[in-house]
Order: sequence, then C-alpha cells, then structure tokens
Amino acid sequence: MEWFTENWTPNIKFSVRIKEHLHSETTPFQQLEVYDSFELGRFFTLDGIMMANEKDEFIYHEMIVHTPMSINQNIKHVLVIGGGDGGSVRELTKYQTIESIDMVEIDERVVRVCQEYFTITTTGLNDPRVSLKFEDGLAYVKNTQKVYDLIIVDSTDPIGPGEGLFSMEFYTNCKRVLAEDGILINQHESPYFEKESTEMKRAHKKIKSLFPIAEVYQAFIPTYPSGHWLFGFASKKYHPIKDFKKAHITSLGLETKYYNGDVHQGSFALPNYVRNALKEV
Repeated sequence: MEWFTENWTPNIKFSVRIKEHLHSETTPFQQLEVYDSFELGRFFTLDGIMMANEKDEFIYHEMIVHTPMSINQNIKHVLVIGGGDGGSVRELTKYQTIESIDMVEIDERVVRVCQEYFTITTTGLNDPRVSLKFEDGLAYVKNTQKVYDLIIVDSTDPIGPGEGLFSMEFYTNCKRVLAEDGILINQHESPYFEKESTEMKRAHKKIKSLFPIAEVYQAFIPTYPSGHWLFGFASKKYHPIKDFKKAHITSLGLETKYYNGDVHQGSFALPNYVRNALKEV
C-alpha cells in the first residue's frame, strides 16, 4: 500500500493513499509528480507539495476568478501568472466578454503534463483567446507594455520558482501594467500555520502599501495546509463588497460548484485571528 505524504509542519503530516504513481520527472525548475488516489482522484505535486487534485480544485479556481469578475464587468484583457494546471484559465473562458487571456508560466512541463493527465482543468487552454507564454512572470510584468484589466497571480508558495512572485518589485510592476480600473488577485497563503501566516502578512504589507484598496478573502480548501486559505484583492478603484454586482453574476448563469453571490460576500468576513494578523502589518 503506497501513500503520498506532505509535511505541513515539522509536527503535522498530510497523507493520501494512492492507487498509482502515474508520472515523475525533474523539470528544469522543480520535481513534478502525478498520482492517482482513492479519495481525491488524480493529483500532482511540485517539490513534494500538492498543487491540485480532481476532487477539490474547483474551490480554488472558482474563488480566484469569479470574485474579481463579478465586480468589474468591463474586464477584457486578463493576465494569469503561473496557473500551469489551467484551472484559472478554464474559469476565465466561461466569460464571453473577455477578449484575451495571457498565461505566463515559467515551467512548460507543468502545463504539458497537466494537459496529458488533468483534462478536468486544462480544457480552457485550447480557447483561441488564450496565449501561453513560457517565461518568468517577474520578468514579464517588468517588460511588457500591455495593459490588463485583471491580473491573477496563481502562484506556488514563495519558494523556488514562485519566490519572485511575492516580491515588492513584482507587485509594483503588476500595478504598472494594470488599467486604472484594474484588479489584482493573488494566492495569499494560509493564516493558520506559522510559516504560511508569515508569508501572508509579508505579501499583504507589500500590496497594501501600493494599492488604495487592498482586502483579503478566504476559502476552505480541504487539501491545502490547515484547509483555511486566503486570497488577496487589490484595486486602484473597485472595492470587493461595495462594488459587488450580485445580480450581474447571477444573471450570467455560470455553472459553479463553490462560488455564488452569498459566498462572495461571506468570504470577506474574516475571523478575528486573521483580522488581527492583518492589522499587525
């Protein structure tokens, strides 16, 4: 009987019994593994950390995409940094009003392996509006002259290839290429365990120093460390609650399994321990 085990802390481990080890390779950037499990379906890991699985990937991808899309109805051009599993792009392609989606992923092998093993998340990558760019996201936002209405930072943890996507330089350049009514969403780590909480506070401090509106919202993702996960919302113009258009998102009739108007509003109601941690910065 084979198990995959991820170390959440030095004292807590998360283990999944697996049916089959489907794929293993060392990419130019990280160690990539694909498994099939009894409870979670297929999942893949990068450097020993679970990135996505078939059972709960929809929670993360719906919350990182539909939250900003329900606030600004004029989003035409979207930049996704990271997101190699394709799930964020899949959700974006549900909007016919979007004209272009640029996905910048440093590790092409992650995308190609996910296209082979995770058709559940990669269907949107074939959309003609999608442009795949296999390069460093930090360098891309520094050099591009294109202006985006929405930037989604669908990154790994701030170690290895994802480290630069939590830097002040990166957030400053994101602000530079955002339209005046643009929105920046980032994967914001967890508030629960010390390591993730520290990174969460560091990221929030940087973003809050750059944007007049910087809020944090939450989702409950069972297979992420602690299950309690956060996202950052930043904008030069829009507030995620005051400018929320519940009627608009409902009228679109999008098929979602987690996100809805009530979840949107409730996700910004943070527990006191999270509020207090954010106040520290």
